[in-house]
Amino acid sequence: MYKIDFKPNVKKDFKNINKSDVAFIRSSLYDFVENFNADYEIALMNTGKIKKLQGQKEILYHLKLRSYRVIYKKEDDRLVILVVHVTTREGAYK
Repeated sequence: MYKIDFKPNVKKDFKNINKSDVAFIRSSLYDFVENFNADYEIALMNTGKIKKLQGQKEILYHLKLRSYRVIYKKEDDRLVILVVHVTTREGAYK
């Protein structure tokens, strides 16, 4: 079983996003966690929905959800989704 951890500042981020996009992000994350396995991750990498972040001390990935990005990491056989910041693509890497 995998877990989603929303950091406290995500509530502030969600206030700046329209409600339909917030609902889409939340439902997409729960679907992602529910379906997550190695084959699913590889399939999403092949389509470009998941990419490994470069230049980080730890291995992190980003998941594209429309124009938004969600950062996640894997620990051993656990998936840890750290929703640190929800923003558009333009603001995601600043």
